[in-house]
Amino acid sequence: MSADTRYTPLIGRILIALIYVMSGWMKLTAPAGTIAYIAAAGLPMPAVALVVAIVIELIGGILLIVGYQTRIVALLMAIFTVAAAFGFHSNLADQNMFIHFFKNIAMTGGLLQVVAFGAGSLSLDAKFGNAKGLRGVAA
Repeated sequence: MSADTRYTPLIGRILIALIYVMSGWMKLTAPAGTIAYIAAAGLPMPAVALVVAIVIELIGGILLIVGYQTRIVALLMAIFTVAAAFGFHSNLADQNMFIHFFKNIAMTGGLLQVVAFGAGSLSLDAKFGNAKGLRGVAA
């Protein structure tokens, strides 16, 4: 196995996960602002949504980095990211929202690549023989 084939999936997982881990950490350490933002967007149950966001972003991001249950985690994060795009960035007439919306869509594309191809050889999934995920497809 060549070095690029071995290390590229790990580097890709780290780069995708960083934005989620940092965002989840900020939500955990300063929840009031996030609750207000969720409420201002008109979404129901802001406190519950905050907890869901922290779990998916922080815990999901960490699981993505270490490559544990990677395909399932990446799929959940992709669904969350599309929901966030529509829930918070759907005013495409606003250039800033347009950019954020399509940033979320691009991130979803990266996550779906992880769903399709798995975590790679440098992952807990590979170490524990857990590389199968959705539909039993090997990584």
